Amino acid sequence: MDRAKGKTIIPQPTMRLHLWLETEEGLFFGIGRAQLLAKIDEHGSLKKATDDLGISYRAAWGKLKKTEKVLGTKLITRCGHKRDGYELTEFGRTLLDNFNAWFTEIENIALARAQNLFTWPIARFDESASRQHSEERTETAGGTN
Repeated sequence: MDRAKGKTIIPQPTMRLHLWLETEEGLFFGIGRAQLLAKIDEHGSLKKATDDLGISYRAAWGKLKKTEKVLGTKLITRCGHKRDGYELTEFGRTLLDNFNAWFTEIENIALARAQNLFTWPIARFDESASRQHSEERTETAGGTN
């Protein structure tokens, strides 16, 4: 922290939340699985979804299967032929929509409370801006994602 004219200067912090649902067996649904379902919905493909998120197909499949086991119902289903990909089941879409609504509501409450409690501005986390910043850092370092 820099000091100027007797005041502490704090770079604008970004609020981050981590919300998830769990049982005695551990986490079964959180932001990562919500992002995975959203990408499957966007691409119609588990492989394209995992590539977009930078996670392994096997890890994604395991997480989906764990959630389906805990909930006792499917989240995704094949579209026609094996090569046609996947789509969300009605339950998968409802779970995704409800989780996103819950997360947004909690995020709005937390941001308003933080802005009332702290004397400096607090920003909402913007995943796309964070991803862009991460990619820029990687390119500068000469690596790839």
